[in-house]
Amino acid sequence: MPSPLPGMDPYLEHPRSWPNFHHRLISAIAISLGPQLRPKYRVVVEEAIYQTEGQDSILVGIPDVTIQKAKQTSTSQSEAATAGITLAQPILVDLPMPEVVRQGYLEIRAVATSEVVTVIEVLSPTNKRPGEGRRTYEAKRQVILASATNLVEIDLLRQWPAIVQLPEQLKTHYRILVSASPQRPQASVYAFNLADPMPAFPLPLRETDSEPIVNLQNLLGDIYDQSGYDLVIDYTEPPVPPLTAKDSEWLAQWLTQTSSKEH
Repeated sequence: MPSPLPGMDPYLEHPRSWPNFHHRLISAIAISLGPQLRPKYRVVVEEAIYQTEGQDSILVGIPDVTIQKAKQTSTSQSEAATAGITLAQPILVDLPMPEVVRQGYLEIRAVATSEVVTVIEVLSPTNKRPGEGRRTYEAKRQVILASATNLVEIDLLRQWPAIVQLPEQLKTHYRILVSASPQRPQASVYAFNLADPMPAFPLPLRETDSEPIVNLQNLLGDIYDQSGYDLVIDYTEPPVPPLTAKDSEWLAQWLTQTSSKEH
C-alpha cells in the first residue's frame, strides 16, 4: 500500500516514525545504487556519532510525571524533627543530560583505491536541530566541501532552520543539495513542497563517469509499503510537527479526494 500523498509524507516526520524511516531510507538508497555503481564503485553504510544537549530541554525541567515528593519518613527528617527543626520539602527534577546518538550515512568509494568519492547524508533532528549535534555536523560538512569529495544532502524535515542558506524563493518544505566537487562554490538544489513529487536526481561521481539516478519517490513508496505505515498512521489526526493553516487545508482536501477515488 503506497502513501496517499503525492510526495513526501509529513506523517513520517513524527518523532516515533522518523528513526525507522531514516534507517530504511539510508538502506534503500544503498541497495538501489549498488548495481548502478558496479564494478568501479561500491556503496558503504557508515555511522556518525553525535552528542546532543537534552533534546531542546531547558536547563532544569520539571515535567508533571517526574515530580516526586521527598519521602516523609526519611532519616534526615526524623532527626530534624527530634531537634525541633522544620526542613523544607524538595522535589526531584529531571536534568537534561548529554546523549550520544549514532546515525547512518552513505559513502561511495572507488573499488581500486577505497577513496571516498561521494558522501550521502539524510538529515535528522540530531544534525538539524540547533545545538551540539548540528555544530558537529556542520564542521564535518565544511571538511567535505573543502575536499574533492562530492556531497549529497537530503533534507526531508520541515522543522528547524535549513542547513544550507537559500534565497526566499527556494525556502520550501524540503530540499536536496547536490554539491559536485568540480562545480564548487556552486551547487544544485532541488527544492520541493508537500504537494510536489519528490525529485529524482543524478548522483555525482568522478567527472568522466556516468551518474546513476536516485529516485526518492520510488524508494519512499517501497519503504512505506514494507514498513506497513498504512496500518499505523492515522490521517484523521494532524501531522507532527504541525502544518500551517494553508498546508493543512491542502492536506485535508487531498486526503478527501484520494479517499473518494479509492471508493
